[in-house]
Amino acid sequence: MLCSLCGTRPADSADPADTRCAVCAGTADADRGRAWAGSHGVTPNGPRLDQLRSPVGLAKAVCVLLGAVAVADVLSIAAGIHSRMLLAGGLDGGFLSVDEDELTLADNLTGAAASFQAFALLATGIVFLVWFRRVRRNAEVFDPSAHSMRPGWAIGSWFVPIGNLWLPFRVASGAWAASAPADGDGRRSAAPRGLLNAWWAALIVDQLVSRGAGRYYADAKTGDGMVRGLDMLAVGDALDIVAAVLAILFVRRLTAMQSHRANLGPIPAEPRPLQAH
Repeated sequence: MLCSLCGTRPADSADPADTRCAVCAGTADADRGRAWAGSHGVTPNGPRLDQLRSPVGLAKAVCVLLGAVAVADVLSIAAGIHSRMLLAGGLDGGFLSVDEDELTLADNLTGAAASFQAFALLATGIVFLVWFRRVRRNAEVFDPSAHSMRPGWAIGSWFVPIGNLWLPFRVASGAWAASAPADGDGRRSAAPRGLLNAWWAALIVDQLVSRGAGRYYADAKTGDGMVRGLDMLAVGDALDIVAAVLAILFVRRLTAMQSHRANLGPIPAEPRPLQAH
């Protein structure tokens, strides 16, 4: 009997109901495996745990650096308050009259705080990206189907103009979903997303307010405008502290989820029926 699929090779299967040749049978089985691997929530052989890398050390470093960012923000607020009091006290009928030495000291304090902020943010950003890429690659092992973007976007998404307002969040969402803990039946459960959403919302609001405040203060031409600009900068720094605290909680939570998920070992998944596309 000839193969029922290609019609050119004899059907040599031991199963009388299988009328395929060896070549067609092997190709069909491989296609079925790929289809299952691409379906939602299915990992045919379980997580490849040998490919996981611990994010714990990086997470600790990120949290320490985020704490340094919060300290830098506090110093920036203090320097801004000093400058604001100096400028507001020197305003007289719209004119600004401030002692030159005191103004120089205030400028130096503000500049030092800004330099500390920039350094802390740069160091934090570098280490955070390394951590973010690692948890994204671990999440690929846990569940490749939970992601809408490839692992490289864990870094690249932050550098896309305009797109960086939501693309990194999509990467984080996939990692969060794939790293969710298992329920009592040994299957992955949905992890609450409140912390993830709060962190991202605070980060976006912080960035928008801080950039707007920086432009306003830089363009200020009068004493009143400078005072208002300093007020706006203080609000931006306060939002930055909130974002830093939420970022620490986010990093700790996702790292703990992945550590717990890795300790569980492979979680069995029942293959779903193939669907025609």
